Amino acid sequence: MLRPLAVIASLMFSAAMAVPSLAQQMDSSQGTLRVEKMADGFDVPWGFTFLPGRALLVTERSGQLWYLNGARRQQVDGVPEIAADGQGGLLDVVAARDFVQSRTVYLTFARPQGRGAGTAVARAELSEDGSRFDSLEVIFEATPGARGGRHFGSRLVEAPDGSLYVSLGERGDRPSAQDLSREQGSIIRILPDGSIPSDNPFVNSEDARPAIWSYGHRNPQGMALDAAGDIWAVEHGARGGDEINRITRGANYGWPVISYGRHYSGLKIGEGTEKPGLQQPEWYWDPSIAPSGMMIYSGKLWPNWRGDIFVGSLKFDYISRLSGAPLQEVEQMKSPETARVRDIREAPDGSIWFASEYEGALFRITPN
Repeated sequence: MLRPLAVIASLMFSAAMAVPSLAQQMDSSQGTLRVEKMADGFDVPWGFTFLPGRALLVTERSGQLWYLNGARRQQVDGVPEIAADGQGGLLDVVAARDFVQSRTVYLTFARPQGRGAGTAVARAELSEDGSRFDSLEVIFEATPGARGGRHFGSRLVEAPDGSLYVSLGERGDRPSAQDLSREQGSIIRILPDGSIPSDNPFVNSEDARPAIWSYGHRNPQGMALDAAGDIWAVEHGARGGDEINRITRGANYGWPVISYGRHYSGLKIGEGTEKPGLQQPEWYWDPSIAPSGMMIYSGKLWPNWRGDIFVGSLKFDYISRLSGAPLQEVEQMKSPETARVRDIREAPDGSIWFASEYEGALFRITPN
């Protein structure tokens, strides 16, 4: 049975999807854009993924997964047990590339681990009517780490070869990001069944976890694949030093040895801003924008934005557009609807969708 709040949200969603709310406008470098609310009433919408036709799946951090199809909203049964604590809960959701044939969906979430919790990945098959998961299996779980509700990551990207990249935060335990015997503070790469690809950088090391692809990350909450097949990630710094990184096999991205930010106390972090053997970011923000969600745009509706990176800001309530070589922020797209943007995705038709945490809503951006 749906909770009372969910019943209200279901009615709100039905109205929004059947008859989209009055469109708003947003100024941009490509002219005036149309911003429409497509669904609302969510409790901290964290991630969403498009399914064939008009359907979507949307996660709420508190642990609910919703199937949306036209005017229909259905809570999906069979999600794994969630540790909803602080920044932890039900996080990302991604439909597999072969979803039409396999019905496979991947989830990332905070999984209970005794008194604590760790980032985990599950796969399951979505029923034809979207009402439940069948054959759910946890295919990865981080080694137990720090307690508390901080820094779980966590985004998931399926590469063209079918392997899965998953970003993990360091759980507020800074040294763990440099400790290869734990996955905290890393981006891992696994196969769809949870096994380890034979070409992972540390697969033959006795002192490292074989799933690790890159490390030295603080709290990556956005990740995307570009047209060349490269993985990019955006992560929270501390007080300043939010970073965008191009993710390279086996590379160390420096946290907490180097950073362009400072501790919240104002004290210096680590050894400075650079050190031999540690990767430099492609871009960093100071002050921090609190980035979450990341998209690399195809150019389908706006050709001039092809290859540009879009990142949501939780702190300053805008969508950052980054472009060029070297990479730089070239535009801040802002409207009342961009309050605490948690996730941002390109739809199959080339429109840009984003989830707003303050609004508890999904919005669609199209040409005006």
